[in-house]
Amino acid sequence: MGMTMDFDRGTILLRNVKDPLNCMIFDPRVNAYRAPAYMYARIASQYPDVEDRVFEKSQKIKFSHSETLRAYQKKAISKWKENGFSGTIVLPTAAGKTHIGIEAIRLLSNSVLVVAPTIELIQQWRTKLEKVFGIKVGQIGGGEKTFLPVTVSTYDSAFLMAETLGNKFKLVIFDEVHHLASDQYLNIAKMFASPYRLGLTATYERTDLLHEKLEEYMGGKIFEMGYEELEDYLADFSIIRIPVELNDEEEEEYRTNREIFLRYIRRERIRLKGPWDFEKFIMRSWNPEGREALLAWRRSREIAFSARVKIDTVRYVLSRHRGEKTIIFTEDTDTAYLISREFLVPALTYLTPGPERKEYLDMFREGKVTVLATSRVLDEGVDVPDATIGIVLSGSGSARQYRQRLGRILRPGSEKKAVLYEIVTKSTSEYATSSRRRKGVPNRSDDS
Repeated sequence: MGMTMDFDRGTILLRNVKDPLNCMIFDPRVNAYRAPAYMYARIASQYPDVEDRVFEKSQKIKFSHSETLRAYQKKAISKWKENGFSGTIVLPTAAGKTHIGIEAIRLLSNSVLVVAPTIELIQQWRTKLEKVFGIKVGQIGGGEKTFLPVTVSTYDSAFLMAETLGNKFKLVIFDEVHHLASDQYLNIAKMFASPYRLGLTATYERTDLLHEKLEEYMGGKIFEMGYEELEDYLADFSIIRIPVELNDEEEEEYRTNREIFLRYIRRERIRLKGPWDFEKFIMRSWNPEGREALLAWRRSREIAFSARVKIDTVRYVLSRHRGEKTIIFTEDTDTAYLISREFLVPALTYLTPGPERKEYLDMFREGKVTVLATSRVLDEGVDVPDATIGIVLSGSGSARQYRQRLGRILRPGSEKKAVLYEIVTKSTSEYATSSRRRKGVPNRSDDS
């Protein structure tokens, strides 16, 4: 009897193996060898005579579209093809990563699962794919569980169903693929047998270095371009940093809390060089002194982020761009709602129900409202139509977040110059944070 290969709950099950590979482990319970599902393509190439029963028999689907790809998008697809239809493509926000995914689907014309981190993103993909290919697209997540040859899914749903989904799709596209590098989501890549894999992201590297794990499961980073190289394609933009000062009362309270925090970390010899160090600080804040230091850090941050003068500065910027579509970015939900109340504009936060978010974005698209306030829900992936003005009222030191926010106001081919304003409080840690997050972004700054 010849060698057979089946899919079994996120693994490849192999029987009658004469020369097992190192990736195979014998399972005496079923008298067969097992291998991680992601090894499927390698195993199939090593045993050309194997009876392959991993994927359900299905006819290839002929996809076509009328989308026009730019030169760099064609080059990215070419690199992906040369790499065996595997690997990650890194392009800035608004550079058209979705178009690359669409071309990949057309090129392979096979079953495909698109995985994205949020409901908004998978619905965005679903709408785009249905429009471009003229087909019905399935959805897993957001209360739906419809399986079709072309299906979209959240990372959470793909993880929970990896044991059963792993042999249903020949091509899997991971949007915002840096999420896949987490210990939990990496199991999706491990338990899927999909021989064709495409990762898309604006920011591949992670501060925790977990992106290095993607090399094994996704084929590594195969193509990357930054804003500087795409100037001919993206809207012209400038970045204006507006320094503001705390009032006397705010400054006194800020310095008092900041000193409590700094005194504690100096005494405990805590060095804060990255997010992992800060997590260690939080873990050590169980004692009274540590708790006091943590609360002081939070309060000083709140003061810097939501100083009254910042609100007045937002009013000034809005008056300069009256009628232009504007997004006001904040780091926390409370500040987003403060802006919403102050200027009578919609706020989109993690608390905003899905239907309400869609309604606000539709109103923004149609010009019924021209200003949106948001915490972090628009930072990643969501297509915000026609915005040309961004105001960063507060944010982290993450370059990824900063580039994504910039990308919200950049549109390919737009003749209107985009402007990103940063309102930062002088003489606070926020100024250094602003400088850190600008790394990797072209120097278009004009500090007021």
